[in-house]
Amino acid sequence: MRKQIAAANWKMNLTLQEANELLDSIAEKNIQLSEDQIAVFAVPFPYLLLANDKLKNSKGYLVAAQNCFTKESGAYTGEVSAPMLASCNVGYVIIGHSERREYFNENNFTLSQKVDVCLSNNLKPIFCCGESLAIREGGTQNGYVETQLKESIFHLEASQIENFVIAYEPIWAIGTGKTASADQAQEMHAHIRNVFAEKYGNEVANSISILYGGSVKANNAKEIFGKPDVDGGLVGGASLNASEFGLIIQSLKN
Repeated sequence: MRKQIAAANWKMNLTLQEANELLDSIAEKNIQLSEDQIAVFAVPFPYLLLANDKLKNSKGYLVAAQNCFTKESGAYTGEVSAPMLASCNVGYVIIGHSERREYFNENNFTLSQKVDVCLSNNLKPIFCCGESLAIREGGTQNGYVETQLKESIFHLEASQIENFVIAYEPIWAIGTGKTASADQAQEMHAHIRNVFAEKYGNEVANSISILYGGSVKANNAKEIFGKPDVDGGLVGGASLNASEFGLIIQSLKN
């Protein structure tokens, strides 16, 4: 069975004290995960070591970074490299989040470089893709997402793809007042899996965990995660509340 993943993306939130309290609250819930379930915490860079320490005794709880740079070292003030993250015992890195694409002008070529540097340092990418409202309303979302995947990922060998997690973000349904249904999530997830199957074959495609990143909350997680091609969620605001995110973790497929 594919890994079922509840991934918390804290974004640029919380002070050190607040981060400490939230991690304690999550760990104290002592939620037991099966072998096929993972909870991933993508915390701001200053809190990576704290998160590793707080979660070290929680089976299936792993730490992720929210980004990394394209180069492994050098005169790039303010950037954080993949080797640095690996040395901090980080397992996953979010690559290509919609906010990085929008606010920092990350493109598919740049993201292909980030994918490569992550893999060369044994870091697993959580690769984000998704379309805007204009693209969705134009009906070209399938081709748009397919291009994101092909231009950033499809230079890789099949053996490298098996380390991947994909996160689909319907940008048009985040903060717009519009809502993406569980059926719409399933439709795009199935399309993404088919795109991988056409390139790498069904076995590889069926090994990839595809997460949904469209305003997942405790009251909709079970319905969304219940869809056959949805393998969990990349959770933003709801992951900043221990009770809410705990319920989301418990909504993963068994």
